[in-house]
Order: sequence, then C-alpha cells, then structure tokens
Amino acid sequence: MAEAERIIGTPDTPDAAGNGRERPGEDAASGERADSEGTRAPAGGSGDAAAAGASGTDEPTAAGRPRGKRRIAVLFAVAMVAYALDLISKMLVVAKLEHHPPIEIIGDWLKFEAIRNAGAAFGFGEAFTVIFTMIAAAVIVVIARLARKLYSLPWAIALGLLLGGALGNLTDRIFRAPGVFEGAVVDFIAPKHFAVFNLADSAIVCGGILIVLLSFKGLDPDGTVHKD
Repeated sequence: MAEAERIIGTPDTPDAAGNGRERPGEDAASGERADSEGTRAPAGGSGDAAAAGASGTDEPTAAGRPRGKRRIAVLFAVAMVAYALDLISKMLVVAKLEHHPPIEIIGDWLKFEAIRNAGAAFGFGEAFTVIFTMIAAAVIVVIARLARKLYSLPWAIALGLLLGGALGNLTDRIFRAPGVFEGAVVDFIAPKHFAVFNLADSAIVCGGILIVLLSFKGLDPDGTVHKD
C-alpha cells in the first residue's frame, strides 16, 4: 500500500511536476530578464540622442534630414520668390508703362513711373555700372558659400532677400541695353521726394536691415547666440 501511495503521489511533487517544462517562477524570471534586456537598448539610445541634442551637433532629424538643409531650402525659396516678383514686375512695367505717363497710386505721394537706371540702388553711381555688376555677382557667390553653414531661419530669410534682389538687378545688367554687364536696371516705384526704385532694391534693403537686427541680437548664421 505504501508503495502504491508513493507511485500515485509522485506527480504531485514539485520536482515531478516541473519535469519537462519550465517552472512558473523561472518563466517570470526569464520574462523579466528578457524585458530588462529588451528595454535596455532603447533607453541607451534615447540617452545618446539627448546628449547629441544637448551638445548641439548636427544630427539627422526624425525625417532623416539634417537641420541645415531645411534652412538652405528656405533661403533659396525666399530668393526665388523675390526674384520672380521682381522679374514679373519689370516685364509688366516695360510692356505697359514705359513711354507712357506715370500712374498715380496715392496722389503725388506714390507713383509708378518707368525709369532706366544705370547706377546702383535708388539711382546712385551711374558712372560705375560695371563695378556694381561685379559687386552683385560677388554678393551672390558669398551668399552661396555661406549657405553651407546656415542653421538659422531668420538668417535664411535675410540672405534669401539679399540673394533674390541681387539676382534681379544682375539680370537687368546682363540682358538689358546698352550692353552686357552695362545694362540699365528698370525702376518704377516713385515715392514723392525720394529716389525711384524697384522690388529688387526693396528686397536688398529689407534683407540688410534684418541682418543688422540679427547682428545686434547676437544671432549668428550657424544658429549660435553670443553676447559681447
């Protein structure tokens, strides 16, 4: 009888019940170990990302593109909009306004009047057309080189305005009469008691003012802020 009870009671013992399959305690322990090992790598990854962000390095964003490329896109988008507006406005002025009486916009205070300007912005320096052409070309080259280190959105807008305005007036100097690099720029915005100018001049002035303000605030094109 004792031998029969021993044989019948054997499956109820912990050793026999655990034979051939994992114990519940071992299941939980192995699950906890797997969970701790599985979560360990993401935690380290987020720490690395936080450290990279704190150091200010140029790490790819969630979209997989470096931050600087987005700023360059803004620069060229602003430049193309400024250039297109200037080019279209000059084409309309030449076609509809040149050799016609001025159009009064706000009485005598603001008129549209087609004028060919061989000088710099606002009609200054008509004897130095070639020099101004070379300066405009140099400005475009400098902005293009600076764009590689551009991380600031305000600087991207400012440089885009400068680039668009310089391209607008440079196009006139290359393709308009009296000749290549000596062409006269088309001006048409004529405020009272002020020089006649165009949209390219306006873009250059607005970009220059914005650059001065950013410099006073201590913001550099690479996105860093310094205090003198």
